[in-house]
Amino acid sequence: MELIINIKVAGRKHAILEKKPIEIDDIGNNPTVRELITAVVTQQVIAYNNKPLEKNVLPFLTNEQIEGQTASGKVGFGSIYNEQKADLPKAQETALQAFEDGMFAVFADEEELILLSDHFALNPATVITFIRLTFLAGSYW
Repeated sequence: MELIINIKVAGRKHAILEKKPIEIDDIGNNPTVRELITAVVTQQVIAYNNKPLEKNVLPFLTNEQIEGQTASGKVGFGSIYNEQKADLPKAQETALQAFEDGMFAVFADEEELILLSDHFALNPATVITFIRLTFLAGSYW
């Protein structure tokens, strides 16, 4: 199943990742938020674990790569320096807990999905937006 995702950080003008299609396991046309997060985390962990470890002696970026990455606000080599593979069950558990703790918000098109048990309509044109929430320093009482 192809899914279009958009990743943002609160307080930034531009999205970190603008409408990127990803391929996830089929979760049906009326999934829960739990099923969505689990499927997206599964896809991301598999992609991370399959990414080759690069040991460039002298890494460099072309001007085109620098300009392309500048638009997202971060320029990097994209190398993985940690040789340890991600643990899928732990990553899924962490993502679900982070959602419950309010560390990120999920929207299906313009509708906010609040609970893990919430169902929503999912079709090929649906854009799923993940917004990472950041908290101000200090106490909140």
